[in-house]
Amino acid sequence: MIPAKLRVAVVGAAVMLVAACAGTPAAGPSPSPASKTPSSASPSAKTMADVMTSDNVKLVANMPRTAPLDGPMSWNSDLAFQGNYAYVGNFGGFSIFDISDPTQPKPVSQVSCPSQQNDVSVYGDLLILSIDEPRGGEKCDSDQGTGPSSAGWEGLRIFDISDKKNPTYVSAVRTDCGSHTHTMVPGKNPDTLYVYVSSPGPEPDSKTCPPPHELIQIVEIPVKDPKSAKIVAKPNIFPDGQGEGMFAAGCHDITAYPEKNLAAAACFGDGVLLDIADPVKPKVLQQVRDTENFQIWHSATFNNDATKVVFSDELGGGGMATCDNKTPKTKGANAIYDIVDGKLERRGYFKMPREQTSNENCVAHNGSLLPIKGKDVMVQAWYQGGVSVWDFTDSHSPREVGFFDRGPAGGDHSIAGSWSAYYYNGYIYSSDILKGLDVIQIDDPLTDPAKQVKMDDFNVQTQKSY
Repeated sequence: MIPAKLRVAVVGAAVMLVAACAGTPAAGPSPSPASKTPSSASPSAKTMADVMTSDNVKLVANMPRTAPLDGPMSWNSDLAFQGNYAYVGNFGGFSIFDISDPTQPKPVSQVSCPSQQNDVSVYGDLLILSIDEPRGGEKCDSDQGTGPSSAGWEGLRIFDISDKKNPTYVSAVRTDCGSHTHTMVPGKNPDTLYVYVSSPGPEPDSKTCPPPHELIQIVEIPVKDPKSAKIVAKPNIFPDGQGEGMFAAGCHDITAYPEKNLAAAACFGDGVLLDIADPVKPKVLQQVRDTENFQIWHSATFNNDATKVVFSDELGGGGMATCDNKTPKTKGANAIYDIVDGKLERRGYFKMPREQTSNENCVAHNGSLLPIKGKDVMVQAWYQGGVSVWDFTDSHSPREVGFFDRGPAGGDHSIAGSWSAYYYNGYIYSSDILKGLDVIQIDDPLTDPAKQVKMDDFNVQTQKSY
């Protein structure tokens, strides 16, 4: 989701864009007819939380948000995993769950640390949060740093999670325009961790986000001395400038694949392929644009052998109903690019095929690859569109394999649904903005081989081969 400070302008433009596109024929392949139930899968009996699923998918557990992380704006956000633990970001802080039995997750601890985003990742005994909102100070007890006397602070917060029942704040690093998302890139020495900070900007009158801002920021964290973490580079990865007509510069999200010395950056108006052999000096291999179909380049996912990248478009910034019959199938969707001779070549598009109501915010959001050798399969969140599992082994003809759909949140909830949906050690974990942590199981001949792969940890923006 784009930050509130830029959302109004982007959503306003998206309203005009969707209106202009209504009735426009969709380019590229059409995955399947738009309906709540695709022809290939009928809904199973509703379970636990009045959800609808394909026959091969079921909800096995739900952990509702609890105090103090259950307020009106205490939205669940991103996820990370380590051993038998799941870490759930929340605009009010973060939670840790014991998932040694995925069908019965157990709360371990909660940390109150308010801020927009709180994108979370874990590395050894460290947990890192992205803070994308000016605060009065770097610590968790700071208030919103918007008063005239406030210096304003935003960036990264670092915690010690060696004691899962009692995480402790360690330090913080201030970054220009804060940190909307971040990406871990382990150094050649395992005691050094590099973190790529993605943030939108600039804001000319802001104390925390001055112009210009066509860059990313790289933070070095000495694992044994995280208090000495600092910014070590601010590379400009846009040699040709950024896409015209966008409301933000910088990047929304970067996915690194350290084993392949590659990273893919989704940077609002552009997709960028990077060589990260030297993690402090990333080199641009290619910069691509799709002004016809993409509005906000939101995130990127490599396939396992790094011969493809899936870029997603967060049309409207996550606050609009773009999965209705008025929005073309190539907008608010995924674009599949093959990497041919080191260059990105677009092959096809995928959008989850069930038509949603005009009251459901729905657009492509966070997802991850399933570990299946020889196949390219993803699970992905679509806000109120739910969770979709889809196969892009044939880049030209992607198809949905299974789905989970709660339906409209109702009431005054204009923002709801699945923020992130990731596959980890046999189950899908979905961070639902309002409903909490869902654990979902898929049983299908295509996806069953993934159950044989055991991961020790998983941070979706730092891909590993399997």
